[in-house]
Order: sequence, then C-alpha cells, then structure tokens
Amino acid sequence: MPITEDDQVGRPSKIETAKGMSGLVGAIIARERAVRGLSIEDLAQRASMSTGLISQLERGIGNPSLGTLVGLANALELPIGAFFEGAASDDELVVHPHSRKRLVLSDHNLTYELLVPNLQGKLAMLHIELPPGFSNEHRPFRHAGEECAYVMKGRLEIHVAERTAELRSGDSVRFASSTPHWYRTFDDSVLVISAMTPPSF
Repeated sequence: MPITEDDQVGRPSKIETAKGMSGLVGAIIARERAVRGLSIEDLAQRASMSTGLISQLERGIGNPSLGTLVGLANALELPIGAFFEGAASDDELVVHPHSRKRLVLSDHNLTYELLVPNLQGKLAMLHIELPPGFSNEHRPFRHAGEECAYVMKGRLEIHVAERTAELRSGDSVRFASSTPHWYRTFDDSVLVISAMTPPSF
C-alpha cells in the first residue's frame, strides 16, 4: 500500500485534524464573542443561527460548514482567516507541510491551509482542497483587495459577479476580490493555490 501524505510521520489524518480544528475554532468563537461582550443569544441573533448550534461549536462539538463560519465571521466582524490555527510560528521563514495552519470545515472536508506563517503581512497564500459537488453560491465571498487562483488539479467553475469561467489544471485567474465571487466543483475534488493582497480572507 502506498504511503499517502496523511500517513507521513507527524502528519495527522484528516479525521484527526477535523476533530482538533473544531475545538480550536470553537475556542476562537467563544473568545471573540466574550471580547465583544456578547452572550450566545446575542451572537445567535446577529448570525441568524440557533443558540444551540453556537453553544455546540464553542464546546468543540461538531464542525462548522463554510456557510456557518462565514455567518459567524460576519457577525463578529472578523475575516474568516481569524479562525486559522496551527503549529507554524509567526516568525518562521519556511512553512513546512506538517506545520501549516489549517482550517477544516464540515463541507465534506473542505480544507484550507496557509502557505505563509500568518495573515499579518501584505500577501496571503492558501492551499485549498475543494471536495466534489461543492458550491458556495448562496454564500459568495467578498473581501477587500485582489486575488489570484491557480488550479493544480481538477475542474473548477468560478463566478465573479456576472462572469463565469471554467478552469482546469494549469489555468489561473485574477480578479478584484471585492466583487462577489463563488466556486463550484463537479465529480472530482479540486486543488487550488490562491494568493491575495492584502490578506482579507
């Protein structure tokens, strides 16, 4: 049996990572809610979610979907990147695969990994794995700056305002990320390298 990336020494499996990340994300939600002096009921109302869901997430039970995380980020007035946690040190020159800060969501293992130590510089780079049948049409992204995406593997449909493009392995696209944009995948997973400036994801 071939050794996969997740089988490498020191590299947690996706299931282990998702479990660990759900606890970290929950702790960040609780911390940011407390800093703002919000009760769970206040945050639930702001995010149009149930108090039960937020309570469960804060206790590390379950894993948020992309739509849920976008709603919570908006309610807390935070970029989604604020939920990245991991082993990489902020002053590292090199970010190794096993120490990338990760964000694993419940949308069939939708995975974001930071290719830079943090989001404090002028440029952010992400390694994104989009699962088959994914779409964020109902929660399009919109944030400051400019973005470039390069498809490493698979077929990706991208919508930027009223424009649509289909990208395949080797294709890339650049657009103003302040324009609403969303993605759709098909029968296979897609690997994307995304860069944005300033970091505003």
